[in-house]
Amino acid sequence: MLLNPLNRRHRLRHDIPVVPGAFPLVGHLPAIVCDLPRLLRRAESTLGSHFWLDFGPAGHLMTCVDPDAFALLRHKDVSSALIEEIAPELLGGTLVAQDGGAHRQARDAIKAAFVPKGLTQAGIGDLFAPVIWARVQAWRDRGDVTILRETGDLMLKLIFSLMGIPAQDLPGWHRKYRQLLQLIVAPLVDLPGLPLRRGRAARDWIDAQLRQFVRDARAHAARTGLINDMVSAFDRSDDALSDDVLVANIRLLLLGGHETTASTMAWMVIELARQPVLWDALVEEAQRVGAVPTRHADLAQCPVAEALFRETLRLHPAVTLLPRRALQELQLGQRRIPAGTHLCIPLLHFSTSALLHEAPDQFRLARWLQRTEPIRPVDMLQFGTGPHVCIGYHLVWLEMVQFCIALALTMHKAGVRPRLLSDVEKGRRYYPTGHPSMKVRIGFS
Repeated sequence: MLLNPLNRRHRLRHDIPVVPGAFPLVGHLPAIVCDLPRLLRRAESTLGSHFWLDFGPAGHLMTCVDPDAFALLRHKDVSSALIEEIAPELLGGTLVAQDGGAHRQARDAIKAAFVPKGLTQAGIGDLFAPVIWARVQAWRDRGDVTILRETGDLMLKLIFSLMGIPAQDLPGWHRKYRQLLQLIVAPLVDLPGLPLRRGRAARDWIDAQLRQFVRDARAHAARTGLINDMVSAFDRSDDALSDDVLVANIRLLLLGGHETTASTMAWMVIELARQPVLWDALVEEAQRVGAVPTRHADLAQCPVAEALFRETLRLHPAVTLLPRRALQELQLGQRRIPAGTHLCIPLLHFSTSALLHEAPDQFRLARWLQRTEPIRPVDMLQFGTGPHVCIGYHLVWLEMVQFCIALALTMHKAGVRPRLLSDVEKGRRYYPTGHPSMKVRIGFS
């Protein structure tokens, strides 16, 4: 019943078929959220490579599973502004929803803090390592965990540590952050007690705190740290930008660094539990390395951990779909797409496409360990490409390798390994971000 059995009529929009089965108001969202891979495969097999999906309140998006669609991420006549229209309360004014000069100005003003040199100078690896150690040791002592809840809490702790939030303030930040996330699905009804009102209040509270962080960073310019470095780079930029831009993008760091990274981290543990050979390879590497790496220069010593990170991203992308708008008429595959068309780029489809990956449904570290060519844009498509490639790519890479090594060293020393205690496929979600069920449990024994 994820598709409407009463809506089976075949229709066309701009001579492109609409996928049958949409419900009133919510469209195809039940199937998109709960069973996106099957929905895409079914649509491709019955309708071809171009079809319309109904995203309910976000409207119809023309979805293309032709490999040419990946090039839209770099196309000069394709805009990201549709993201802001879909989620204005969360993403308005941020890098992901801007194009052209506005995007370049904001990105150039803060990007120096996110390259490996900037992260090393800020001591981010040294900051993260003890936090990760403490969390995986707690998992070892407890014996079993609900993995996505735990990785979500860990990622919030890491992000909050970047901001220098005192430990006693963390519960308040957690509460406000959870209320902020309600803006993703909040109905547009602004009344006391409803999600939209609570989410906006939480966003305003968080933004006020971030403005104080910015003021503190300017008052203590000699300090190091990611936020201080972002503010310093922002203030040194040639273009005059308001603090609203800086605050919006620090909030984006909070959002993007939590939800998607926690999902990938949870899937890594699930795959280690499902495949003992992966765990054995990671333990062997962790014992050889002997300690959690703290600099990007050290990550080359951890090829298994890096391969685990990259293969998890490929098979379980946290970002499954990207919306865009065609500014001009486009040739996409074998079709002409009118200017103004709302587009959906299905990253999940390309991550698991046989045209792009050998044995795409298999989890293989070898595809990364045995490669001789550099990482291609299509290999890291979950981070986007072109002007909108994720600015946090190197930060996430460091976090994931640190986590893998800490997990392997801690559990192996205790003589335990991760084991799957529940059904992984039941209750997993694909949109607006992809993640395993909140009920998936991992034991360590």
